[in-house]
Amino acid sequence: MNIHEYQAKQILKEYGAPVAAGVAILSPGEAQAAAASLPGPLYVVKSQIHAGGRGKGKFKELAADAPGGVRLARTVDQVVTNAKAMLGHTLVTKQTGPAGKQVNRLYIEDGADIERELYLSILVDRKVGRVAFVVSTEGGMDIEQVAHDTPEKILTVDIDPEKGVTAADAGRLNAALKLSGAAAKDGESLFPALYKAFVEKDMSLLEVNPLIVMKDGRLRVLDAKVSFDNNALFRHADVMALRDETEEDAKEIEASKYDLAYVALDGNIGCMVNGAGLAMATMDIIKLYGAEPANFLDVGGGANKEKVTAAFKIITADPNVKGILVNIFGGIMRCDVIAEGVVAAVKEVGLKVPLVVRLEGTNVELGKKILRESGLNVIPADDLDDAAQKIVNAVKGN
Repeated sequence: MNIHEYQAKQILKEYGAPVAAGVAILSPGEAQAAAASLPGPLYVVKSQIHAGGRGKGKFKELAADAPGGVRLARTVDQVVTNAKAMLGHTLVTKQTGPAGKQVNRLYIEDGADIERELYLSILVDRKVGRVAFVVSTEGGMDIEQVAHDTPEKILTVDIDPEKGVTAADAGRLNAALKLSGAAAKDGESLFPALYKAFVEKDMSLLEVNPLIVMKDGRLRVLDAKVSFDNNALFRHADVMALRDETEEDAKEIEASKYDLAYVALDGNIGCMVNGAGLAMATMDIIKLYGAEPANFLDVGGGANKEKVTAAFKIITADPNVKGILVNIFGGIMRCDVIAEGVVAAVKEVGLKVPLVVRLEGTNVELGKKILRESGLNVIPADDLDDAAQKIVNAVKGN
């Protein structure tokens, strides 16, 4: 689960991280009071969407040379003007794709005198099985580009879970970021605080880009991106309360109600599969035969008829779907349960696109019999390769 920048900063502030004063607003009418409550005289007006690259992004409705999703303002009136120009408009960044995301809230933040911009993130390093810091002196840039062009400028420091961030770890991080004086002293307290927040809140990613050294020599978290492990959210009611469903795909929200693993994609062939690995293979073979999957959907190993019906309805609700491939290998999941769910869903919502079904495993013959006797226009497939070719041909009209 992702949250907004201002929410991430509030969490980090509770753990002692240095962040600027700021106010989140939902309407232009709140902008004047928000700015007036801050020290000034420099303000930053930040679009709050679940995507990176906001500063370099562009609003669809505005001129190409208009400022992006992060703007500086030197008076309260300028804050108000920017708020009116940004709220309700669609911001397009590298991470949103061409469709962009509507800006429904802004964060008005006190400005900072920046001396240097640094990069810091915390994630789970699966190579060593530990939480690790990833830092670089090249802050404010795309870390992927830094990794490609100058990998020597990125340092990874994994943390011993029994010891936490030690003085030696903090020293390595300070050295990598070339911090000294007051900034290094701030780092000695900031690094353990961020690590504690990451572990205690079950985060999957904590990214500070940039972490800045101000002209007074102190550190400040200038931007913050936080994602949480969905499997641990049951432990964190406070985090769940931060969820902004307007930033999520409606189909993904509906899928989460049935504990379905669903991710919307840009293709036109809907997929319903059991098992993440099989789902990935199904998507790959659809691409191999020249088409694109419309979704990743794993119904899991223990799905019942109601869950399968819900999954099918979510797929058919996508107007981009021009064909559906059901690919089930029955181990724990029984093929007859899948067949019953498909029949129930089709009878409820109708079938307006080609449907290819490949079943194999537990109760496969019973599953095929249910589909055969349903009266539905189902295209049977013998194996995955056969299924992929049939659905791609059906969608292309071959």
